[in-house]
Amino acid sequence: MLGRYQRRLEGGLVRCELCPRGCELHDGQRGYCYIRECRDGQIWLTSYGRASGFCIDPIEKKPLYHFYPGTSVLSFGTAGCNLGCRFCQNWDISKARSTDRLGSMVTPNEIATTAAAWGCRSVAFTYNDPVIFAEFAAATAEACQAWDVRTVAVTAGYISAAAREPFFAQMDAANVDLKAITSEFYRRLCSAEIEVVKDTLRYLVRHTNVWLELTTLLIVGHNDSSEQLRTLSEWVRDELGPRIPLHFSAFHPDFRMLDVPRTSTQTCQDAREIALSIGLEHVYTGNIDDVAGQSSYCADCGRLLLVRRGYAVQTRQFELGRCGGCGASLAGHFDASGIGQFGARRIPIAVPSRP
Repeated sequence: MLGRYQRRLEGGLVRCELCPRGCELHDGQRGYCYIRECRDGQIWLTSYGRASGFCIDPIEKKPLYHFYPGTSVLSFGTAGCNLGCRFCQNWDISKARSTDRLGSMVTPNEIATTAAAWGCRSVAFTYNDPVIFAEFAAATAEACQAWDVRTVAVTAGYISAAAREPFFAQMDAANVDLKAITSEFYRRLCSAEIEVVKDTLRYLVRHTNVWLELTTLLIVGHNDSSEQLRTLSEWVRDELGPRIPLHFSAFHPDFRMLDVPRTSTQTCQDAREIALSIGLEHVYTGNIDDVAGQSSYCADCGRLLLVRRGYAVQTRQFELGRCGGCGASLAGHFDASGIGQFGARRIPIAVPSRP
Protein backbone atom coordinates (compact mmCIF):
# COMPACT_ATOMS: atom_id res chain seq x y z
CA MET A 1 0.00 0.00 0.00
CA LEU A 2 1.13 3.55 -0.70
CA GLY A 3 2.37 5.24 2.47
CA ARG A 4 0.45 8.26 3.66
CA TYR A 5 3.30 10.31 5.14
CA GLN A 6 5.89 11.34 2.56
CA ARG A 7 7.34 14.25 0.62
CA ARG A 8 9.30 14.37 -2.62
CA LEU A 9 12.66 16.12 -2.51
CA GLU A 10 15.14 17.23 -5.12
CA GLY A 11 17.49 14.70 -6.70
CA GLY A 12 14.97 11.89 -6.80
CA LEU A 13 14.78 11.52 -3.02
CA VAL A 14 11.60 10.94 -1.06
CA ARG A 15 11.38 11.74 2.67
CA CYS A 16 9.27 9.55 4.94
CA GLU A 17 7.47 11.84 7.40
CA LEU A 18 5.85 9.21 9.58
CA CYS A 19 8.41 9.36 12.37
CA PRO A 20 11.08 11.83 13.51
CA ARG A 21 13.84 9.99 11.67
CA GLY A 22 12.66 11.48 8.39
CA CYS A 23 14.43 8.85 6.29
CA GLU A 24 15.34 10.19 2.83
CA LEU A 25 15.25 7.38 0.30
CA HIS A 26 16.19 6.65 -3.30
CA ASP A 27 14.30 4.06 -5.31
CA GLY A 28 14.93 0.60 -3.90
CA GLN A 29 15.94 1.83 -0.45
CA ARG A 30 14.10 1.01 2.77
CA GLY A 31 13.82 3.22 5.82
CA TYR A 32 15.25 2.57 9.28
CA CYS A 33 12.10 0.58 10.12
CA TYR A 34 12.78 -1.67 7.10
CA ILE A 35 9.13 -2.06 6.07
CA ARG A 36 8.71 1.31 4.31
CA GLU A 37 10.32 1.23 0.87
CA CYS A 38 10.80 3.76 -1.93
CA ARG A 39 9.49 2.51 -5.28
CA ASP A 40 9.12 4.68 -8.39
CA GLY A 41 9.50 7.86 -6.38
CA GLN A 42 6.95 6.97 -3.69
CA ILE A 43 7.10 5.26 -0.29
CA TRP A 44 5.16 2.05 0.12
CA LEU A 45 4.22 0.12 3.25
CA THR A 46 5.48 -3.37 2.39
CA SER A 47 3.84 -5.09 5.37
CA TYR A 48 0.29 -3.86 4.78
CA GLY A 49 -2.18 -6.66 5.47
CA ARG A 50 0.45 -9.10 6.70
CA ALA A 51 1.03 -10.07 10.34
CA SER A 52 3.70 -11.98 12.21
CA GLY A 53 0.98 -13.90 14.06
CA PHE A 54 -2.31 -13.57 15.95
CA CYS A 55 -2.98 -14.47 19.56
CA ILE A 56 -5.80 -13.91 22.04
CA ASP A 57 -4.36 -12.57 25.30
CA PRO A 58 -5.66 -11.15 28.55
CA ILE A 59 -5.71 -7.36 28.29
CA GLU A 60 -3.46 -7.25 31.38
CA LYS A 61 -0.62 -8.67 29.26
CA LYS A 62 -0.32 -5.46 27.18
CA PRO A 63 -0.14 -4.28 30.05
CA LEU A 64 -3.41 -2.42 30.57
CA TYR A 65 -4.86 -2.77 34.07
CA HIS A 66 -7.54 -0.08 33.92
CA PHE A 67 -9.02 -0.78 30.47
CA TYR A 68 -11.78 -3.39 30.68
CA PRO A 69 -9.85 -5.62 33.14
CA GLY A 70 -10.24 -9.35 32.80
CA THR A 71 -11.27 -9.18 29.13
CA SER A 72 -9.57 -10.71 26.11
CA VAL A 73 -7.70 -8.88 23.36
CA LEU A 74 -6.76 -10.09 19.88
CA SER A 75 -3.07 -9.19 19.53
CA PHE A 76 -0.94 -8.95 16.41
CA GLY A 77 2.05 -7.17 14.93
CA THR A 78 4.04 -7.08 11.70
CA ALA A 79 7.84 -6.77 11.47
CA GLY A 80 10.42 -4.03 11.89
CA CYS A 81 10.71 -1.05 14.24
CA ASN A 82 11.73 2.61 14.14
CA LEU A 83 13.76 2.42 17.35
CA GLY A 84 17.07 0.69 17.92
CA CYS A 85 16.70 -0.57 21.49
CA ARG A 86 19.66 -2.73 22.47
CA PHE A 87 17.50 -4.46 25.09
CA CYS A 88 14.50 -5.28 22.88
CA GLN A 89 12.48 -8.18 24.30
CA ASN A 90 10.79 -8.87 20.93
CA TRP A 91 13.86 -8.43 18.75
CA ASP A 92 13.12 -11.45 16.54
CA ILE A 93 10.08 -9.54 15.26
CA SER A 94 11.03 -5.89 15.65
CA LYS A 95 14.52 -6.36 14.19
CA ALA A 96 13.47 -8.74 11.42
CA ARG A 97 15.12 -7.91 8.12
CA SER A 98 12.92 -10.12 6.02
CA THR A 99 9.21 -9.91 5.36
CA ASP A 100 9.27 -13.67 4.77
CA ARG A 101 8.38 -14.16 8.42
CA LEU A 102 5.05 -12.40 7.80
CA GLY A 103 1.93 -14.44 7.15
CA SER A 104 -0.49 -14.43 4.26
CA MET A 105 -2.69 -11.44 3.49
CA VAL A 106 -5.52 -10.52 5.84
CA THR A 107 -7.93 -7.62 5.62
CA PRO A 108 -8.83 -5.16 8.39
CA ASN A 109 -12.42 -6.45 8.29
CA GLU A 110 -11.27 -10.05 8.71
CA ILE A 111 -9.35 -9.04 11.84
CA ALA A 112 -12.34 -7.15 13.24
CA THR A 113 -14.84 -9.92 12.56
CA THR A 114 -12.50 -12.56 13.99
CA ALA A 115 -12.07 -10.52 17.19
CA ALA A 116 -15.84 -10.17 17.51
CA ALA A 117 -16.42 -13.88 16.82
CA TRP A 118 -14.01 -14.88 19.57
CA GLY A 119 -15.61 -12.44 22.03
CA CYS A 120 -12.56 -10.15 22.27
CA ARG A 121 -13.29 -6.77 23.83
CA SER A 122 -10.43 -5.20 21.90
CA VAL A 123 -7.72 -5.58 19.27
CA ALA A 124 -4.12 -4.67 20.14
CA PHE A 125 -1.43 -3.55 17.71
CA THR A 126 1.63 -4.90 19.49
CA TYR A 127 4.74 -7.15 19.36
CA ASN A 128 6.41 -4.50 17.18
CA ASP A 129 5.56 -0.81 17.15
CA PRO A 130 2.29 -0.04 15.31
CA VAL A 131 3.56 3.43 14.41
CA ILE A 132 5.48 1.91 11.49
CA PHE A 133 2.37 0.20 10.11
CA ALA A 134 0.13 3.16 10.92
CA GLU A 135 -2.01 2.92 7.78
CA PHE A 136 -2.81 -0.76 8.39
CA ALA A 137 -3.50 -0.12 12.09
CA ALA A 138 -5.81 2.79 11.30
CA ALA A 139 -7.78 0.81 8.73
CA THR A 140 -8.14 -2.09 11.16
CA ALA A 141 -9.25 0.25 13.94
CA GLU A 142 -11.90 1.71 11.67
CA ALA A 143 -13.17 -1.78 10.85
CA CYS A 144 -13.28 -2.64 14.56
CA GLN A 145 -15.56 0.29 15.32
CA ALA A 146 -18.35 -1.29 13.27
CA TRP A 147 -18.20 -4.36 15.56
CA ASP A 148 -17.96 -2.44 18.86
CA VAL A 149 -14.42 -3.76 19.32
CA ARG A 150 -11.98 -1.37 21.00
CA THR A 151 -8.43 -0.76 19.74
CA VAL A 152 -5.15 -0.57 21.62
CA ALA A 153 -1.73 0.72 20.54
CA VAL A 154 1.28 -0.70 22.37
CA THR A 155 3.95 1.74 21.29
CA ALA A 156 7.10 3.66 22.13
CA GLY A 157 5.39 6.86 21.01
CA TYR A 158 8.11 7.72 18.50
CA ILE A 159 5.94 9.42 15.90
CA SER A 160 6.02 12.73 14.05
CA ALA A 161 3.68 15.58 14.94
CA ALA A 162 2.07 15.30 11.49
CA ALA A 163 1.20 11.62 11.94
CA ARG A 164 0.39 11.71 15.64
CA GLU A 165 -3.15 13.11 15.40
CA PRO A 166 -4.55 10.82 12.65
CA PHE A 167 -2.91 7.74 14.21
CA PHE A 168 -4.20 8.19 17.75
CA ALA A 169 -7.59 9.42 16.56
CA GLN A 170 -8.31 5.75 15.76
CA MET A 171 -7.19 4.38 19.14
CA ASP A 172 -9.21 3.82 22.30
CA ALA A 173 -6.23 3.05 24.54
CA ALA A 174 -2.45 3.06 24.47
CA ASN A 175 0.33 1.65 26.56
CA VAL A 176 3.38 3.79 25.84
CA ASP A 177 6.90 2.75 26.79
CA LEU A 178 8.58 5.52 28.76
CA LYS A 179 11.90 3.73 28.62
CA ALA A 180 13.77 6.06 30.96
CA ILE A 181 13.79 9.74 31.89
CA THR A 182 17.17 10.78 30.50
CA SER A 183 18.14 11.85 27.00
CA GLU A 184 21.41 9.95 27.39
CA PHE A 185 19.56 6.63 27.85
CA TYR A 186 17.41 7.15 24.77
CA ARG A 187 20.34 8.16 22.58
CA ARG A 188 22.76 5.47 23.73
CA LEU A 189 20.43 2.49 24.12
CA CYS A 190 17.51 3.31 21.78
CA SER A 191 19.02 5.54 19.07
CA ALA A 192 16.16 7.96 19.70
CA GLU A 193 15.27 11.29 21.31
CA ILE A 194 13.25 11.37 24.53
CA GLU A 195 11.62 14.74 23.82
CA VAL A 196 9.61 13.18 20.98
CA VAL A 197 8.17 10.61 23.40
CA LYS A 198 7.41 13.28 25.99
CA ASP A 199 5.58 15.33 23.36
CA THR A 200 3.51 12.28 22.39
CA LEU A 201 2.56 11.64 26.01
CA ARG A 202 1.58 15.26 26.61
CA TYR A 203 -0.49 15.21 23.43
CA LEU A 204 -2.36 12.06 24.47
CA VAL A 205 -3.27 13.48 27.87
CA ARG A 206 -4.09 17.03 26.81
CA HIS A 207 -5.69 16.60 23.39
CA THR A 208 -7.27 13.14 23.15
CA ASN A 209 -9.62 10.78 24.98
CA VAL A 210 -7.25 7.84 24.53
CA TRP A 211 -6.89 5.87 27.76
CA LEU A 212 -3.18 5.93 28.62
CA GLU A 213 -0.95 3.67 30.71
CA LEU A 214 2.86 3.71 30.84
CA THR A 215 5.50 1.00 31.06
CA THR A 216 9.12 1.37 32.10
CA LEU A 217 11.34 -1.70 31.67
CA LEU A 218 13.81 -1.55 34.57
CA ILE A 219 17.36 -2.39 33.47
CA VAL A 220 19.95 -2.82 36.20
CA GLY A 221 22.58 -0.10 36.15
CA HIS A 222 20.91 1.90 33.39
CA ASN A 223 17.56 3.35 34.51
CA ASP A 224 16.86 1.86 37.94
CA SER A 225 18.59 4.32 40.29
CA SER A 226 16.46 5.95 42.98
CA GLU A 227 17.28 9.38 41.57
CA GLN A 228 16.12 8.49 38.05
CA LEU A 229 12.97 6.80 39.33
CA ARG A 230 12.05 9.82 41.43
CA THR A 231 12.63 12.14 38.47
CA LEU A 232 10.58 9.92 36.16
CA SER A 233 7.71 9.66 38.65
CA GLU A 234 7.71 13.42 39.26
CA TRP A 235 7.58 14.08 35.52
CA VAL A 236 4.61 11.74 35.10
CA ARG A 237 2.81 13.32 38.07
CA ASP A 238 3.43 16.90 36.97
CA GLU A 239 3.03 16.55 33.19
CA LEU A 240 0.47 13.75 32.83
CA GLY A 241 -1.26 13.61 36.19
CA PRO A 242 -1.23 11.27 39.22
CA ARG A 243 -4.01 8.98 37.93
CA ILE A 244 -2.04 7.65 34.94
CA PRO A 245 -1.11 4.01 35.73
CA LEU A 246 2.63 3.28 35.60
CA HIS A 247 4.03 -0.25 35.23
CA PHE A 248 7.60 -1.11 36.27
CA SER A 249 8.52 -4.27 34.39
CA ALA A 250 11.49 -6.58 35.03
CA PHE A 251 14.13 -6.89 32.29
CA HIS A 252 15.54 -10.25 31.25
CA PRO A 253 18.83 -10.52 29.30
CA ASP A 254 18.09 -10.34 25.59
CA PHE A 255 19.24 -9.14 22.17
CA ARG A 256 22.40 -7.01 22.59
CA MET A 257 22.31 -6.79 26.39
CA LEU A 258 22.90 -10.39 27.34
CA ASP A 259 25.52 -9.32 29.87
CA VAL A 260 23.03 -7.38 32.02
CA PRO A 261 21.42 -9.39 34.84
CA ARG A 262 17.72 -10.03 35.19
CA THR A 263 15.96 -7.35 37.22
CA SER A 264 15.12 -8.54 40.73
CA THR A 265 11.71 -8.59 42.34
CA GLN A 266 12.98 -6.21 45.00
CA THR A 267 14.12 -3.64 42.42
CA CYS A 268 10.64 -3.56 40.89
CA GLN A 269 8.97 -3.32 44.28
CA ASP A 270 11.31 -0.52 45.37
CA ALA A 271 10.55 1.40 42.16
CA ARG A 272 6.84 1.05 42.86
CA GLU A 273 7.24 2.39 46.38
CA ILE A 274 9.19 5.40 45.12
CA ALA A 275 6.50 6.25 42.56
CA LEU A 276 3.73 5.88 45.12
CA SER A 277 5.61 8.12 47.55
CA ILE A 278 5.89 10.78 44.83
CA GLY A 279 2.10 10.83 44.53
CA LEU A 280 1.23 8.50 41.64
CA GLU A 281 -2.00 6.70 42.49
CA HIS A 282 -1.72 3.49 40.44
CA VAL A 283 1.72 1.88 40.17
CA TYR A 284 2.31 -1.75 39.24
CA THR A 285 5.10 -4.29 38.88
CA GLY A 286 5.43 -6.68 35.94
CA ASN A 287 7.30 -9.80 34.80
CA ILE A 288 7.61 -10.92 38.43
CA ASP A 289 5.46 -12.85 40.91
CA ASP A 290 3.98 -10.04 42.98
CA VAL A 291 0.24 -10.19 43.71
CA ALA A 292 0.32 -7.07 45.90
CA GLY A 293 2.21 -5.05 43.29
CA GLN A 294 -0.12 -6.11 40.48
CA SER A 295 -3.44 -5.60 42.26
CA SER A 296 -5.50 -2.39 42.15
CA TYR A 297 -6.40 -0.26 45.15
CA CYS A 298 -8.72 2.65 45.74
CA ALA A 299 -6.66 5.84 45.57
CA ASP A 300 -8.94 7.50 48.15
CA CYS A 301 -9.34 4.94 50.94
CA GLY A 302 -6.71 2.32 50.04
CA ARG A 303 -9.17 -0.56 49.82
CA LEU A 304 -8.09 -3.57 47.75
CA LEU A 305 -10.35 -3.61 44.69
CA LEU A 306 -8.94 -5.97 42.05
CA VAL A 307 -6.64 -8.90 42.80
CA ARG A 308 -4.39 -10.14 39.98
CA ARG A 309 -2.68 -13.51 39.92
CA GLY A 310 -0.70 -14.21 36.78
CA TYR A 311 -2.96 -12.02 34.58
CA ALA A 312 -6.10 -13.59 36.03
CA VAL A 313 -8.29 -10.95 37.69
CA GLN A 314 -10.45 -11.35 40.75
CA THR A 315 -12.74 -8.66 42.17
CA ARG A 316 -13.24 -7.44 45.68
CA GLN A 317 -15.37 -4.49 46.73
CA PHE A 318 -15.62 -3.14 43.19
CA GLU A 319 -18.69 -2.42 41.10
CA LEU A 320 -19.41 -0.19 38.09
CA GLY A 321 -15.92 1.30 38.33
CA ARG A 322 -16.34 2.45 41.91
CA CYS A 323 -14.87 1.46 45.25
CA GLY A 324 -17.28 -0.64 47.29
CA GLY A 325 -16.05 1.09 50.43
CA CYS A 326 -15.95 4.84 49.89
CA GLY A 327 -17.61 5.01 46.47
CA ALA A 328 -14.70 6.78 44.77
CA SER A 329 -14.28 6.09 41.06
CA LEU A 330 -11.29 4.10 39.81
CA ALA A 331 -9.55 5.77 36.87
CA GLY A 332 -10.07 3.90 33.62
CA HIS A 333 -12.70 2.16 31.49
CA PHE A 334 -14.90 -0.63 32.88
CA ASP A 335 -17.82 -2.67 31.56
CA ALA A 336 -21.16 -2.27 33.30
CA SER A 337 -21.39 -6.07 33.34
CA GLY A 338 -18.42 -6.25 35.69
CA ILE A 339 -14.92 -7.67 35.51
CA GLY A 340 -14.12 -10.00 32.61
CA GLN A 341 -13.39 -13.65 33.30
CA PHE A 342 -11.02 -14.49 30.44
CA GLY A 343 -8.22 -15.41 32.84
CA ALA A 344 -4.54 -15.91 32.05
CA ARG A 345 -4.94 -17.99 28.88
CA ARG A 346 -3.04 -17.36 25.67
CA ILE A 347 -4.67 -18.70 22.51
CA PRO A 348 -2.81 -18.56 19.16
CA ILE A 349 -5.34 -18.38 16.32
CA ALA A 350 -5.59 -17.92 12.58
CA VAL A 351 -7.37 -15.01 10.93
CA PRO A 352 -10.06 -15.34 9.75
CA SER A 353 -11.43 -17.93 12.12
CA ARG A 354 -14.23 -18.66 14.56
CA PRO A 355 -14.09 -20.52 17.88
